[in-house]
Amino acid sequence: MSTDYSRALGARLRAIRNQQGLSLQGVEDKSHGRWKAVVVGSYERGDRAVTVQRLSELAVFYGVPVSELLPDPRPSSAVTSTTKIVLNLESLGSLPADEAGPLARYASTIQAQRHDYNGKVLSIRAEDLKSLAIIYDMSPDELTTRLIEWGVLNPGMDNGAAGLDDEDENWGDRRRSPR
Repeated sequence: MSTDYSRALGARLRAIRNQQGLSLQGVEDKSHGRWKAVVVGSYERGDRAVTVQRLSELAVFYGVPVSELLPDPRPSSAVTSTTKIVLNLESLGSLPADEAGPLARYASTIQAQRHDYNGKVLSIRAEDLKSLAIIYDMSPDELTTRLIEWGVLNPGMDNGAAGLDDEDENWGDRRRSPR
């Protein structure tokens, strides 16, 4: 019964439950038995089909829009959620503030939270790239291209996304000037 889509749906359901700090038993307890742990677990594994009605009720229970429970049907050509994105902070520091200011502030906030001030590179999550794309009012793919052009991201990743190859320390020198 388990298909790629049902597994992806299950992963979304599990992620929402985990974000709320609930175990499967916690869902059953909080719902006063309306949502059985074994049933929710089977939805999350993709072993059991969930109807649209039940999915809607589960969204209400979790307090999220139904769309948050649904997996993104579009494959991402930019970055997968497990991709490690590495920003070249030295290149970022040499860009004009009017272009790179939002990214620089974002990076400095993450550095402060992590107490990581090496000043050379900064790893961020794929979700951070999505947030930055919203700030820049463009798609993640467009932002990835822009960051590569700026020399802030290494263009050498297999999936066309970002990263820093340890063997290529001078990749930032190949950047073009910001638009």
